[in-house]
Amino acid sequence: MNAAPSARQTGVRAAATGGAAVVVVGAGVTGLLTAVECALAGHRVTVVDRGPIPNPRSSSFDQHRVIRTFSPDDPDATRRMTAARRRWQDLEALLGTPFHRRVGVVTARPRERLAALAASAAAAGIRVRTVEPRTLPLLAFPPDSAGLLEVDGGVLLAQRVLRAAARRLEGHPAVTLRPYTEVTGIDTDCGKVRLAGGQRLGADLVLAAAGPWTRDLVGPPVVLHRQTMVYLHPPADAARWWEHAPAAGGLGADGRAWAVPPGDGTLLKISSDAVCRPVDTTADCAAEDQEPWAERLAAAAPLTGLHRYTVAAVKPCHYAADADTGGALLARVGPGVWSRPACGGSGFSAAPLVADRIVDVLREGAA
Repeated sequence: MNAAPSARQTGVRAAATGGAAVVVVGAGVTGLLTAVECALAGHRVTVVDRGPIPNPRSSSFDQHRVIRTFSPDDPDATRRMTAARRRWQDLEALLGTPFHRRVGVVTARPRERLAALAASAAAAGIRVRTVEPRTLPLLAFPPDSAGLLEVDGGVLLAQRVLRAAARRLEGHPAVTLRPYTEVTGIDTDCGKVRLAGGQRLGADLVLAAAGPWTRDLVGPPVVLHRQTMVYLHPPADAARWWEHAPAAGGLGADGRAWAVPPGDGTLLKISSDAVCRPVDTTADCAAEDQEPWAERLAAAAPLTGLHRYTVAAVKPCHYAADADTGGALLARVGPGVWSRPACGGSGFSAAPLVADRIVDVLREGAA
């Protein structure tokens, strides 16, 4: 980055009128980054989570997540994610931790659309180039497709992000961390957070960002999804290739699978929309047999020669999506209460935008 560092980058605290009291429910990526930005802006912040901070059971606690900016046919989403990528660059400087692996993101597209998509991306200021499947032989492209590589996309090291944000908050004089504290409800009329045991926390602004559990605390209603992810060890003769491989989407015969490459201590991860299913609750997750879903994922065949890979782990995860759009949702549900009940597929990478929005609300005095 060649631009002069901003206040957020250097850690210089911005002036805040009055210094509002903020309660953040949920110590996932959205909650932690919002707490960091609110404290940086001079507000008093309490972070509450039912587990440790960061919480390994949170929906955002994973080895890595993809970040890309180009959304075909959705210029607004492209602009938002371009802004998010810039904010992640700021956060690397602010948190003093490298966590963005700029390996690129390739998406398999129908050949007949490739030129038009490349032109659209270039018009939006996004660096892309087309790639032939033969240059990425370990990825299984659908028939009659080629790749559109977003050069500046890549992978966010998710656990590293969460731990760096938690360290930033620990010991901060304006921040109180309350791990192992169960929230039983949020009063949207008066902005009070009810804790198990009867205690109530008042605030000028409450952000409920408890992942898929947010809808049960404060709403609004969203659709809950469960997905199965498989973590792999590549065969020895492919390990070096994977060290420099891009993240990839649109894979498999049906174009619904994706792969996140290993690196910096992470494993190769694969999944597919074919194993994403709506569920009513997160409660039965541990009891669900993941083997049939892992077999369905293998049938989606996102990689060539998948039988040569060794399974390291199979893990279910949850995310919520707006019932109308299928994407993320940030909603004001009371005079001083905001809810992030739906993250959609880009919830992790868009988290800095939520943090910025909450800081803007406080600045505007519209909590």
